[in-house]
Amino acid sequence: MPITVYAECTEGVYKKPTLEAVSYARKVANTLGEPLNAVTLNPDENTEVLYNYGINKVFHIKDENLKIFNAQSYAKAIEEYTSDPVIIFPNTINSASVASMLSILKSYALITGAVEEPSTFSPFTVKRHVFSGKGYAVAKTENAGIVLTLSQKVTDVVENKVPGSEEIKMPSTPPHGVEVLYTEKTSGKINLKEAEVVVSGGRGLKGPENWGIIENLAEVLGAATACSKPVSDMGWRPHAEHVGQTGKTIAPKLYIAVGISGAIQHLAGVNSSRTILVINTDPEAPFFKSADYGVVGDALKIVPKLTEKIKILTG
Repeated sequence: MPITVYAECTEGVYKKPTLEAVSYARKVANTLGEPLNAVTLNPDENTEVLYNYGINKVFHIKDENLKIFNAQSYAKAIEEYTSDPVIIFPNTINSASVASMLSILKSYALITGAVEEPSTFSPFTVKRHVFSGKGYAVAKTENAGIVLTLSQKVTDVVENKVPGSEEIKMPSTPPHGVEVLYTEKTSGKINLKEAEVVVSGGRGLKGPENWGIIENLAEVLGAATACSKPVSDMGWRPHAEHVGQTGKTIAPKLYIAVGISGAIQHLAGVNSSRTILVINTDPEAPFFKSADYGVVGDALKIVPKLTEKIKILTG
């Protein structure tokens, strides 16, 4: 049962979710005694870096038409150069959309959010996240082909250097079914999906003019910034910073929620955080039920004082 892993590039570079997926795929390939292939699109980084994590062969797809992400075209290009029965993706927003389309193109079973290595291969059985990360289920399929996405931060990045080779491919890319007019990026210095610490703000900040206290706290903690859906809907912050059921799903070591009530839709995006700290004026805010630590009080007064204390402690 040969395996291919999709080595997603973010702005041409292999980021942590990709290296996690490669490390995971290498473990699965070792269990099966199989080589490990990778398919990647237009990387700026040298693909030889993938050999350090266990990739034996890289199918490097080069096409100027694929410089801007388009899930349909990416899935079609990957389909041309993957015939292995198991294809593993990192569970990023882009990769998840490509994975679902690829499963349809190849008539493969789709299993999302895997959290462990497969327990059996015939049938293919693996534990996965369900209910927005609140629980687990065991997925099983008899399908001969499987597309699998790996939940982020459920496995370590492990170096496993092997001899590798690269094969450059030029796909016959069809016209885009959807035209990408523009892309929106977060303004923060740290990638939200990869951040170990996240400081997030909600309507309790009362207005965009108070967002500076979130950025100041994030700066002293070396954290990324995020926001609730109402904040992005009102235009205080870009949608790219929205975390929740309809935004990004994150799993930092520390999530600090400032002025966020904690509706179930928001919790769905952050409840995999290792530690949650909530600051809110309302002692009945639902978020306190899910928090590891809670502070009841005015965030506009508490957060600046917290920032100053951290500055003193960190020198």
